[in-house]
Amino acid sequence: MNKINRNARQVSAQIVSNKKVGAYHHMVFNVGEIAALCKPGNFVAISVGGENSSMVLRRAFAIYRAVDRGAGNGLIELVVAPHGGGSRWLTSCGVDDVVDLIAPLGTAFGIPSEPVRALLVGGGYGSAPLFGLSEVLKARGCRVDMVLGASSAAKIYAPLEGKRSVSSLTITTDDGSAGVLGKVSDVLTDLIDSNSIDIVYSCGPMGMLAAITEIANAKGIMHQCAVEESMACGIGVCMTCVIPVRDSSGVIKMLRSCIDGPVMDGANVIWDSKRKIPEGTWGA
Repeated sequence: MNKINRNARQVSAQIVSNKKVGAYHHMVFNVGEIAALCKPGNFVAISVGGENSSMVLRRAFAIYRAVDRGAGNGLIELVVAPHGGGSRWLTSCGVDDVVDLIAPLGTAFGIPSEPVRALLVGGGYGSAPLFGLSEVLKARGCRVDMVLGASSAAKIYAPLEGKRSVSSLTITTDDGSAGVLGKVSDVLTDLIDSNSIDIVYSCGPMGMLAAITEIANAKGIMHQCAVEESMACGIGVCMTCVIPVRDSSGVIKMLRSCIDGPVMDGANVIWDSKRKIPEGTWGA
């Protein structure tokens, strides 16, 4: 397995809690010792559908929070949107049910060695990893501001927790049902300027990440983002989650989101590729 996933383990994880929160489910799993190895930005891959299911591919879910309670009783928390068959099956599971889970997978957010002013930007349930990231950043002495956006108020996950965990919280909705009418990108420039932001962290739809990258580039600040691509295996084997990324020498390569990501430097991602291999890509 790739060195990125050298700590990954396959475990039988018992469901400790499954609560519906707005449009989503907040689920807690007992994963034992591997909780201590999980960092903000990592994800899990869960086998769904049960033993006799035709759904042979695992489903990937970003880790909302990992809690190391010691003595092999660590917990992983997930925010699950019951959209497809696999996620609906998972959210239908009850307390004490056991699922086959692999974690931690993928790259994590880079944490600054010195206090900085960070802006965390999330879209819908894709904002889940930002809450654990906020805790880590604050423990490092960073100022943390947050923007949460979604199509409507019902799709904003845990706004009260977001308000408690950061210095300031801004909410945007496409329909104006909560916060500012519009998209997260509409408020970023003012927030970056008014709060003297040094770095932006984001999770959410690819179009949103592209818009944030454009703003961050214009402001000359770093943007670390967790890309959202469909992952069939989650461990770098199937090659279904590749996206074009420019390396440090300027060469474009097709990288796997599950191994080389999901956390990437937004400035290096070729956002306008429209799911095609860009001209000049290495090996094409």
